Amino acid sequence: MSAIIVTGTDTGVGKTVFAAGLTAALGARYWKPVQSGLEDATDTETIRALSGAETLHEAYRLSLPASPHLSAEDMGVEITLNQLALPQVDGPLVVEGAGGVMVPLNREHFYLDLFAQWKAPVVLVARTALGTINHSSLSVMALRNAGCNLVGVAFVGEAEPPVEQTIAQMCSVRHLGRLPHLPSLTPQTLSDAFEAIDTATIRSAL
Repeated sequence: MSAIIVTGTDTGVGKTVFAAGLTAALGARYWKPVQSGLEDATDTETIRALSGAETLHEAYRLSLPASPHLSAEDMGVEITLNQLALPQVDGPLVVEGAGGVMVPLNREHFYLDLFAQWKAPVVLVARTALGTINHSSLSVMALRNAGCNLVGVAFVGEAEPPVEQTIAQMCSVRHLGRLPHLPSLTPQTLSDAFEAIDTATIRSAL
């Protein structure tokens, strides 16, 4: 089994759409360890609709749309890292975190601690909007300081070559390509747009 972690610099950067495209491109299965918020379509349901891939059941399904540790406390549950071992599957597995790398899972551990424990390669998804240089640089530093294998940064949004190049250069990180915002988000439009992503580099990290 080869797992690849998809994390983001923040909430709402396009991480789930990217994960759907990657899952389809790799012919992978998908797993969201912790789902916070159940009123709208979950990330697992979105992935299934956009990729047609087999999805694994979440380890924790939490009702409150908030940070996982707060959602868990709202339900009287404590998230523990030993309940979040990577599932054993045949072939590649795309694993999606929640929000950014420093999102708390409980009062002692961040997602970053889990990524470091898993020792699987990581793709960081960043928006191209204002503020992304700071958020991306901090996320890259955190991942590397934790000993994670950072494959590169993939961007989502309108093209901002100077911004994207600054992040790649100053953080010494590979630019994995950019997904534009898609006016019509369907499996086909996502597949077409994902051709701009360096999936060969991601696949070689597995």
